[in-house]
Amino acid sequence: MELGKYAHRRLVTLGALLLGIVVLYLAFADIAFAQDAAPAACGGKILENCTPNSGDTAWMLTSVALVLMMTVPGLGLFYGGMVRKKNVGDTVMTSFAVTCLITILFAAVTYSLAFRPGTPFIGGLDRMFLKDILSDIGKGGIGNPNPLAPTIPESVYICFQMTFAIITPALIAGAFAERMKFSAMLWFIGVWAIVVYAPIAHWVWGPDGIFSSGNDAAWVKVLDFAGGTVVHINAGVAGLMCAIMLGKRTDSGPAHNMVLTFIGASLLWVGWFGFNAGSAVTAGMQAGMAMLVTQIATAVAGFTWMLVEWALKGKPTVVGICSGAVAGLVAITPASGFVGPVGGFAIGVAAGVVCYWGCTGLKHMFSYDDALDCFGVHAIGGIVGALLTGVFAVEQYGGTAGALEGNVGQFFNQCIGVATVFVYDAVVSLIILFVIKMFVGLRVSSDIEREGLDLALHGEVVQ
Repeated sequence: MELGKYAHRRLVTLGALLLGIVVLYLAFADIAFAQDAAPAACGGKILENCTPNSGDTAWMLTSVALVLMMTVPGLGLFYGGMVRKKNVGDTVMTSFAVTCLITILFAAVTYSLAFRPGTPFIGGLDRMFLKDILSDIGKGGIGNPNPLAPTIPESVYICFQMTFAIITPALIAGAFAERMKFSAMLWFIGVWAIVVYAPIAHWVWGPDGIFSSGNDAAWVKVLDFAGGTVVHINAGVAGLMCAIMLGKRTDSGPAHNMVLTFIGASLLWVGWFGFNAGSAVTAGMQAGMAMLVTQIATAVAGFTWMLVEWALKGKPTVVGICSGAVAGLVAITPASGFVGPVGGFAIGVAAGVVCYWGCTGLKHMFSYDDALDCFGVHAIGGIVGALLTGVFAVEQYGGTAGALEGNVGQFFNQCIGVATVFVYDAVVSLIILFVIKMFVGLRVSSDIEREGLDLALHGEVVQ
């Protein structure tokens, strides 16, 4: 009897042990299966049915909001404070209308032409109207990112580049402020975004662009981390063509509200961290360095402009120091992911001095009416930054050495990129303006200009 009980206990123990082993085996098998079935992280060569990096995605979502804030309300307030009171409404309306127009065009065609593979000169049409964008909703967080931004959803990358496409033509408005027809502005900006912005963005940033530093087959590798050529030289040159075609204003006056300009410049400064540090397209070391040099260059440029203006005119002004800070932001833009703090300091000094001359001496020399110094700040600042990127680039930071580290050829690459963008932009912008002048007309009548664009074009006035 006792022997039977002992055998029974041994059998139960053995059975429980076997059952435990089976349960453990099944549990670990499920875990292993789940691990095998889980989609890989996006990045490198894994670009289909993969999981985006949540940290990179969060940073890029933040950057989208920061860069959009640069146009509305930042640029609208910055420009709005510098025009006369009778034209404030038209100025802020331009920034808002451009935001709406470019969003539509970017989703329809510009994104595909600029950031998808095609030819060395222009992208393809596989993303027209954003077709074939894989929705992340209901798909378990699985996405197919653009190879240019391998760790984030393509939808986020589209939004980020859209904000760049928005602010670039909005900057042009600073050159033709207070005298261009609103209808002509819409036609010019719309056509320009497709035939000028999209090709140049593809040249410099596209996966197979002729100047793309990430394209092994590029003709010339031009360093432009966040838009010195694509955004600022591009906008500034187009602005100069508008100023030349439109001619001078019949009358002009001082900035009507420097506080609005101060608020706008401050929003631009904060938003620019998304502009520059966001262009790393990842929340990593390069983004951190881009943020640091952006802060240094901006502060140095603003302070330098203030000192130069104080020395030459006897008084430092709010509009002056704000313009200097924006000049620093512009100049550090192409260099932000490639230079260190010393380079940021040097670029800030150069921007403060050269852009001040561009907004005063150069403008007086050639007698064009660049109303809010679009060319003097953005084109000149962009050229300064692009060229000095070729000098101060540090291989340890951005992967490419500049002239100071022995790679003198990079400076000449930058010169080629700047010259090509300048010429193409100038010629095509003039053609667009000539056509619009023939069919729509460019400039408001002298009576409307005298009365103010707000009441005549929009039926509203600022109280």
